Amino acid sequence: MSDHEHHHHTHQPGHSEEKAGSPGHSEATAGAPDLHDAGSQALSEALRSSFFIVKLAMAALVVVILVSGIFTVGPQEKAIVLRFGKPVVQGTNLLLGAGLHWAWPQPVDEVVKIPVTPTGNLQVRSTVGWYYVTPEQEVAGTEPPGSGTLNPAIDGSVITADRNIVHSRATVTYHIDDPRAAIFDFGAGTNHEFNLEGVSNALLNAANEAVVGTAARFNVDDILTDSGGEYHAAIQRRITDLADAEHLGVAIDLVEVRSVAPRQLADVFAQVTSARQNREKVVTDARADAERILNNATARAYSVTNTAETARNNFVQSVRSEAGSFTNILAQFQGNPRLYEELELAKAMSVVLTNVQDKIYLPQRADGQPRELRLQLNREPQEPNQR
Repeated sequence: MSDHEHHHHTHQPGHSEEKAGSPGHSEATAGAPDLHDAGSQALSEALRSSFFIVKLAMAALVVVILVSGIFTVGPQEKAIVLRFGKPVVQGTNLLLGAGLHWAWPQPVDEVVKIPVTPTGNLQVRSTVGWYYVTPEQEVAGTEPPGSGTLNPAIDGSVITADRNIVHSRATVTYHIDDPRAAIFDFGAGTNHEFNLEGVSNALLNAANEAVVGTAARFNVDDILTDSGGEYHAAIQRRITDLADAEHLGVAIDLVEVRSVAPRQLADVFAQVTSARQNREKVVTDARADAERILNNATARAYSVTNTAETARNNFVQSVRSEAGSFTNILAQFQGNPRLYEELELAKAMSVVLTNVQDKIYLPQRADGQPRELRLQLNREPQEPNQR
């Protein structure tokens, strides 16, 4: 037993040595988990930092997107927000007024700005009835030199009702009155600005048609003089009707019409103009004379009427006065008619015989018989005094 115990005893120390060496082995293996945890922790911190940066970038991107959607509408503008080509808001709130507004950036939303007040930029000018001028001549207001004949390739003209040729041009000033019609029918939005090309082209066609069609209904004298403004009014009315019929969404502010004779016939038309002016002067003078004569006749008629009225009133007053006097002496006449007759006869004779050279008065005889009076009519004239 002792050997076995000894053997066992001797085995234990070896085992103990192995046991004793195991702690060193455990310390060596414990270092590996520590390094793995440090790497994981570093990776986790790196990921957290990356996620934080991504969040900041996303937040900044959102802010940029939100800020980029802010736009301003000017005091002379309206705006419509289109989302994928369709208006975001319908009805009365379709048009945005002046101020700050927000919309999603393109390509989601598109902001179309529209000028809504009349400006000099919103203007078209007819082209079919006017002769060719360069832009420099147009700006300077100078006329190109006249040539022998018109060149149909570059010179435009219109034919009048009496088969004459004149140059006529209409300048139309307008503004956008119905932006919805102007946008969805003619004005496509590009680069956040309203495109007036479609509206301008349609209105230009209307102006050309109005000039050509209206000139064919007027004589050349009526077009060149247009003293009553009928030609101008007819062109403006035609342009307005065409714009309304096409639903252009515009309002016509002013139409200026200019008409001139062909430059090649300037001398002939100048003679006609001079003759027309002379005729108008003669007509004007004749009308002035007629007016003067009529005024004089009216004044004379008024004077004669007043004089007659005055005479009538005086006569009526005189008759009324005599009637009153007769009424007053009626009692005297009825009391002694004979005496009244003698008094009236004496009064009348005093008036009748005022300028008579010889007066002979024969009173009535007492018996009522007439007296006989004999006069020598052929008596010798008295001789003048010889002294």
